[in-house]
Amino acid sequence: MLEPGNHGSQANNILAHLLEGHSITPLDALQQYGCFRLAPVIHVLRKQGYRISTETVSNKRNGKKFASYKLEKNSPTQ
Repeated sequence: MLEPGNHGSQANNILAHLLEGHSITPLDALQQYGCFRLAPVIHVLRKQGYRISTETVSNKRNGKKFASYKLEKNSPTQ
């Protein structure tokens, strides 16, 4: 299995993160993998057959909304 942080591409790092059972937000992707645009990476992974769910989360301090992504348990490629 892929381990987060040890692969050349941001997509591989993010996929490894999701395969470990973690969710990921744009801020997580930026801080951990240097990925400024998480949504296009998620789009590519979905096109590869991964079932990734999106949850809209609100920041408790300022009410701003952002996406949180998680690999679904019934993903055929998991």
